[in-house]
Amino acid sequence: MIKTTDLHKSAMDMLLETSRTFFIPISHLSPGLQESVASAYLCMRAIDEIEDHPGLPSDVKINLLRSVSLLLEKPIDDNELMALFQPHNSLLPEVTLRLGDWVKLSPPSIAPNIQKATAIMANGMADWISKKWRIKNEKDLDDYTFYVAGLVGILLSEIWKWHDDIETDRDLAVAFGRGLQAVNIIRNRAEDLSRGVDFFPDEWKAEDMFSYARRNLALADAYLKSIKSGTILIFCRIPLILAYGTLDALAAGKEKLDRATVTHLVRQVTEA
Repeated sequence: MIKTTDLHKSAMDMLLETSRTFFIPISHLSPGLQESVASAYLCMRAIDEIEDHPGLPSDVKINLLRSVSLLLEKPIDDNELMALFQPHNSLLPEVTLRLGDWVKLSPPSIAPNIQKATAIMANGMADWISKKWRIKNEKDLDDYTFYVAGLVGILLSEIWKWHDDIETDRDLAVAFGRGLQAVNIIRNRAEDLSRGVDFFPDEWKAEDMFSYARRNLALADAYLKSIKSGTILIFCRIPLILAYGTLDALAAGKEKLDRATVTHLVRQVTEA
């Protein structure tokens, strides 16, 4: 059994290793809030690693994700999770193998929300693997981005309500997630195509996806207007300003934001 203080440090180390972008805003959150958001991010990152894994066959991914979904619908059982992952221990990353730890990181009163959202996401990911990520139109794109990102927005809104009694609009929360995911889709397009996956709807060009991203990020701007808490506002503004910056960089022909620009943009938010 890992001590709470050790688990917290281990989780923050894992955050830094898996996403420097989200480590920064999470590190600014207050105690309680920090653990719940870190738990949510790491749980969802754990299943995302299954969906994206290049070495696992699709049928194995689907089985793992649907099984994880079922296990998350009840109190977490480390032994059941370990038995599920054991045949794939050599392939799955640590963030996935330690899914049970990330659930325990969260304060107990919000943990069921995190488990429920992660369970829904896992099932949605399994559905899209079975469809071979075949996105035909904007409706399909909305459905895909809901499961892999919009759900994050909904869960975070539940966490804001739980911790600070902040009311936010569900549709705007989903749009926030969609906007961030659309930026990722544009940024990772060449890599995705190289592995035979195309997240662009049929006949969409780059400008169509840029428009989709900007339209959803504009709704994310509206989402922020309902948030008065300083640390939560900083948390939300950091990925949003980085998303806008990344879109501008990609439109200018760059592959991504350079580290100096990231630092400059984050300071605009944290030192405002």
